[in-house]
Amino acid sequence: MTAGGLGIGLGADHEELAESVRRFARRHVTAQVLRDAVDARAETAAPFWPELGEQGLLGLHLPEEHGGQGGGLLELAVALEALGHAAAPGVFTPSVLSSAVLAAAGGELPAKLLPGLADGSRTAATALGTPLPGVRDGSGLTVSGTTVGVLGGSLADVLLLPVREAERTRWAVLDSSDVRVVEQDSLDVSRAAARVDVAEVHVPDERVLGLGEGQVRAIAAVVLGAEAVGIASWSVSTAAEYARTRVQFGKPIGQFQGVKHKCAHTGIALEGARAVVWDAARAVDSGDDAAGFASAIAAVVAPDAAVQCAADCIQVLGGIGFTWEHDAHLYYRRALTVRGLLGRSGDLATEVADQALSGAARPVEIDLPEGSESVREAVRAELAGLADLGEGDRLVRLGDGGWVQPHLPRPYGRDAGPLEQIVIDEELRRAGISRPELLMGGWAVPAVVAYGTEEQKQRLVVPTLRGEVVWCQLFSEPGAGSDLASLTTKAERVEGGWKVNGQKIWTTVAQFSDWAMLIARTDPQAAKHAGITYFVLDMSTPGVMVRPMREATGKELFNEVFLDDVFIPDDCVVGDVGDGWSVARATLSSERVALGRGNASYPTLADLLRFAGDREPGGSARERIGRFVCDNQIIDLLGARSVLQQLSGGDSSTTSSVGKFLNMRFGQQVAEFCLAELGTAGVVSVSGEPSDTWMEQVVSCRAMTIYGGTTEVQLNVIGERMLGLPRDDAPAPR
Repeated sequence: MTAGGLGIGLGADHEELAESVRRFARRHVTAQVLRDAVDARAETAAPFWPELGEQGLLGLHLPEEHGGQGGGLLELAVALEALGHAAAPGVFTPSVLSSAVLAAAGGELPAKLLPGLADGSRTAATALGTPLPGVRDGSGLTVSGTTVGVLGGSLADVLLLPVREAERTRWAVLDSSDVRVVEQDSLDVSRAAARVDVAEVHVPDERVLGLGEGQVRAIAAVVLGAEAVGIASWSVSTAAEYARTRVQFGKPIGQFQGVKHKCAHTGIALEGARAVVWDAARAVDSGDDAAGFASAIAAVVAPDAAVQCAADCIQVLGGIGFTWEHDAHLYYRRALTVRGLLGRSGDLATEVADQALSGAARPVEIDLPEGSESVREAVRAELAGLADLGEGDRLVRLGDGGWVQPHLPRPYGRDAGPLEQIVIDEELRRAGISRPELLMGGWAVPAVVAYGTEEQKQRLVVPTLRGEVVWCQLFSEPGAGSDLASLTTKAERVEGGWKVNGQKIWTTVAQFSDWAMLIARTDPQAAKHAGITYFVLDMSTPGVMVRPMREATGKELFNEVFLDDVFIPDDCVVGDVGDGWSVARATLSSERVALGRGNASYPTLADLLRFAGDREPGGSARERIGRFVCDNQIIDLLGARSVLQQLSGGDSSTTSSVGKFLNMRFGQQVAEFCLAELGTAGVVSVSGEPSDTWMEQVVSCRAMTIYGGTTEVQLNVIGERMLGLPRDDAPAPR
């Protein structure tokens, strides 16, 4: 399996393709093959080149009429990730890049060249550097000049070279016999690049491709980006495996947070890279108008991720990672090479910012599977008429009809699977119907439905879903935050119920709440996670004292809650006595899902673009904006991929965890950037000026990486669940 997930492709077909290519790589791209390429004096054809043609991998993305398999760039990207994971030497990547460009150009010339590129009888390479000057010469161009760093150029039969004529760049198709090709010493020592010298070669118009520069670079971003994902995948899995097995100070080094968090960050970078390359491939394949925007994001994110992951892999490996014999430096070299071939990362990020500020966008849409229309028709029919009701009647109908939390079992939900949940969300938006804002009630309801009695469900769940009850959560304590199981609030058995004493803190909206979720220790002799019971508490009960806490923003949303001999009747115990941790986990799980979707009260990309549009930032600020655009797209794409994984019955927990982590810090970073851009004007409040907004936002956003599990806790979760690193409290190996 690939590190941290299924890979670029989603669904059974793509996983089967990926596994097939992985098996091919294990058979043919052996350690000896890779080292032979490193030690070779000059690049030669890889020994597995004929098999690439026989297996159909060279023509995976090409039309069947030209000898291909009829796939697209997405299928090619799936294969490239697997081969990139193996650091396959040879000219597969430059040759399939060239055939993809030729296929996109269409016409008679590609029809002549593609069959040979599909079966491997010919090879090709595409230059991505500075365009050569071209002079119009009758029915063609006369081209002269030199271009360097042409990946695979020394073995190519056909060369696609960028030529500049009259402020337009196009790619000219030349035979290698028409030019002088000199292999260069390359940063990537397992795969060579070349210098191509062109001396007044006449290129007829039929050998000048009609594609624009943006189209070629979009294809290159997908092809090289997919290989970069493979590099990152190997680096992440190699570092994680070493961190699991390397023992220092009596424990695996992956148990140390410094190492665990470094590995987790590489896993996060890998998932982001997969998402943007997946999206760019889909956009180019479909001819979407936003393909240039999507591919520009991929060109920024994927190569940077590969470099980060490869560098951090060496760091985790330590001294062994800096030896010539270990493959880590080969992946690092290749990552740097791929990034260099696509251009300066900063320039690419600035290009993304330019496009976004000009209105470019790539909305994330989910292609629903077959059968969704019948579901939509049924949902739409049932929702008909709700929009015309008064607010009170509409809220009752929404709650009683299972529309508020449709994933719950009937009658509280609709037993809706992922597909129906998506359709319901879309149809509610289409009809202009808003669900009641449950706040903490959205976390209480799943726990009571799963573990509560029928009487509790009728008493608490039904009115909550109608929006009639406000909840708070009495979980955290001064000494039990992230380590929630360390709670000390005690519940002692008394006649007819329980007497509770203790203190809770960080309780949101407690001063306005009707009911609370409460966990307390009912058996102090039991193990840490045992002996805890889950209660529901009427906040008007004598002995409950709420003290609002003034936050850093000056507002009072959090509270301290003191419980002094508070009586809770037996019918307010949810689940079994002593099994409260299981019930609480259901609540915490719902919390994390909800928080991962973002919070409209914090800065968004739209806020950033409005701010920047009024100021026309340049230089490093514009580059930073471009990277924010990339980050926002990653978050949206991870959400979509998570849904698609659920629709196909897969495990989306990895994708969801990464998306939540990125979302936690996004608003924070946007607020800090905008306030810094205001300079002196950002430190004083002027009514109606941007400083008013950003001064408040920059302070309030500090909470984003604390509540619902701090970023450090989330990094632990990602490292342990995504990469299999040992838990902090795991026993030392014997």
